[in-house]
Amino acid sequence: MVIVSKQNPVVKALASLKEKKGRRERGTFLVEGSKMFSECAESGMEIVRIALLASKEHIARAETPHFGDLGAEVVLLGEDAFKAVSDEKTPQGIIAEVKIPTSPLVPPQGRCLLLDGVSDPANVGAVIRTAAAAGYREIYLADCADPYAPKSVRASMSGIFFCKLLCGTREAILETLGGVPLIAADMDGEDVFSFVPPEKHCICIGNEGNGLSEEVRARAAHTVGIPMQHPVESLNAAVSAGIMMYLMGYAKK
Repeated sequence: MVIVSKQNPVVKALASLKEKKGRRERGTFLVEGSKMFSECAESGMEIVRIALLASKEHIARAETPHFGDLGAEVVLLGEDAFKAVSDEKTPQGIIAEVKIPTSPLVPPQGRCLLLDGVSDPANVGAVIRTAAAAGYREIYLADCADPYAPKSVRASMSGIFFCKLLCGTREAILETLGGVPLIAADMDGEDVFSFVPPEKHCICIGNEGNGLSEEVRARAAHTVGIPMQHPVESLNAAVSAGIMMYLMGYAKK
């Protein structure tokens, strides 16, 4: 059966996941596009429902053994219904509803990252993407944009499937990181290119406009910065995080 109405309960439930309230109530988020869907399935994340644009191609795809093995409900949507769910300008015809992992606050196993008030979902997603590539697979988020918002998920380019995201209050996160040296990113800090970090550490990236919170600054064991040519005074938060993760993650001890 093809669902054509935008008022259908399934369509409305899926569309609600574009908003934080809907994600919080359902405990799920949207993954859109063929590549993202395939990598989500590969990661082992729990796919609850798969919505396909009703077409011969997608109907045939829904009947493949791979889809059956995922154990998810598969629904076919008409064009208008699919557009009501999609957050893409040019939809690829496949959207998955995926369960948000629940990760209690625990100390990191290795080097990690703290995002302290990063408010742009695109920045959050871009940082997650680079963190997955650089080996910072444990990411703590305090007062940040929702990493499971469609814009964040899209910017993460599947990194979100392979990182452990730990969200909590700033106080609770700092308590959890009590035994880990915090390295604060600040333009007035020590030159990051000459800094040699401890083996286990946490890089702290602050808000795009205001930088790190006073609580995190006070707890930092080190403060490092990226040298810049005049008149540039700052870099995008995601760019700064990427430079620091690669320099510190691959630093020669």
